[in-house]
Amino acid sequence: MANEHYPGRYWHRLDDGRIQCDVCPRDCKLHEGQRGLCFVRKREGEQIVLTTYGRSSGFCIDPIEKKPLNHFYPGSSVLSFGTAGCNLACKFCQNWDISKSREFDRLCDQAEPDQIARAAADHGCTSVSFTYNDPVVFLEYAVDTARACHALDIKTVAVTAGYIHAEARHEFFAHMDAANVDLKAFTEDFYHKLCVGQLQPVLDTLQYLKHETDVWFEITTLLIPGKNDSDTELTAMCEWIAEHLGTDVPLHFTAFHPDWKMTDIAPTPPPTLTRARNIGLQAGLQYVYTGNVHDTAGGTTFCPGCHSDVIVRDWYEILEHRISDDGHCIICGTAVPGRFGQFHGAFGARRMPVRINTVKRI
Repeated sequence: MANEHYPGRYWHRLDDGRIQCDVCPRDCKLHEGQRGLCFVRKREGEQIVLTTYGRSSGFCIDPIEKKPLNHFYPGSSVLSFGTAGCNLACKFCQNWDISKSREFDRLCDQAEPDQIARAAADHGCTSVSFTYNDPVVFLEYAVDTARACHALDIKTVAVTAGYIHAEARHEFFAHMDAANVDLKAFTEDFYHKLCVGQLQPVLDTLQYLKHETDVWFEITTLLIPGKNDSDTELTAMCEWIAEHLGTDVPLHFTAFHPDWKMTDIAPTPPPTLTRARNIGLQAGLQYVYTGNVHDTAGGTTFCPGCHSDVIVRDWYEILEHRISDDGHCIICGTAVPGRFGQFHGAFGARRMPVRINTVKRI
């Protein structure tokens, strides 16, 4: 059964009697009964508890390219799920009905970690993804689920904004095989005004992933017209990635659509995505993609050696695949960065809802 009062980790008592949550840089200081900004971490007595352990807003099987991850077992399927709440307050949130939810009765699906792992295995999924809302806020549930997945040789994926303190970050990513990190913009002003957060902790997470872990990670930036899409900002961001993370980290520029508290801004024009991709390539990044649009050129992976198109994509569809099981271009033999395996054909753009309690047990 779901445990709605699961003991949380990463907190300490303050001299004034409050308890501070230490999961993320928000440092929420709580009196008895109060919740953090994420809404799902709450003070009960002399501890912080996670109120959404074992409860989900739903399960779906997706293509891994939807996360988006283009260099992590391309063509494979991933069992995706989230809970509720978020530790940022992005006005442009595309999953606001989940991440901003204050109604826990939305969390209609209950599943323990071992049930989720078994469901992924039974459905032939290569991985399980913690997504829809940021898994940082349900760290304990995500970590326990990751352990259960690894026991069945199922990979784990975090789709996250990377807004997390160092100690919690170490535990969280120790159990992840891959991550897609939302780098929402490249100015503190954007993070402050539109996300009620800070940029620097996200940059710290990215550098931690690159230099202190073996987690495969890719970066996504949602381009919002007039907010984070200037040539100056995009150039600064791409140059920082090249210098601090390396030129082989995939970067996805995706299209914004009006949502949540930013319905007065038009969708991102496709030429903006192409312009951003060109800026990334000019900065020396080898793998720059466009997303949420039909753009074959912007979705294609090119060999770093012979520059042949080794994976041709249209949105979430893989049209051609020319990478060996061990991750080399089959034309010239050059290694392509990422995690690869035997390609059995692409899962495609399907989205398959799953009810965990109806999965056949083995």
